[in-house]
Amino acid sequence: MVKKNIEISELIEKAREKDQKAFNTLLNTYWSDVFRFQLSMADNEDEAEDITIKTFSKAFDKIHLYNDKYNFKTWLISISKNIFLDHIRKQRTTTISLNKKESEAYKIFDESPSPEDQLIIEQNLVQLLNYIKQLKPHYQEIINLRYFREMSYKEMADQLNEPMSNIKVKLLRAKKLLAQIIEKSSNN
Repeated sequence: MVKKNIEISELIEKAREKDQKAFNTLLNTYWSDVFRFQLSMADNEDEAEDITIKTFSKAFDKIHLYNDKYNFKTWLISISKNIFLDHIRKQRTTTISLNKKESEAYKIFDESPSPEDQLIIEQNLVQLLNYIKQLKPHYQEIINLRYFREMSYKEMADQLNEPMSNIKVKLLRAKKLLAQIIEKSSNN
């Protein structure tokens, strides 16, 4: 894991320039910190995971606003805390907004296949389906939509009625978890 401040600063700069690998590294570096924080707040694993995804989605959308004077992890945790508080408020009130438009987060560009994509492409289909079945249902769905139904991020966002930035972060997480499952089973 990358923890040195200089390396994190470099990753943040690259992420500001929309470098996909920098986003992936930041996500992998801080995922468990944010998830643990959310789990302590939400006390529900699925809710904590959902809010963690939203946290990274918002952070990547607003990374240009990050102030280098502060610790990046602290910034992520404060975003996560605010999303959690908003989530609690929404549970308490059911307000209907007539012209609510989801703003489309900046695009995390599709590039050549990442190592996770390469693993997905190279695996035997039957074995791959068995691996996918080990994921939580919402991750199974996102993998299915992207790789088997070949939907674009926009089509997936429309079908799942979620912001495109959430779809991208969920897909990143699903691919990482799937790669871990595949790697673990190949080591056995």
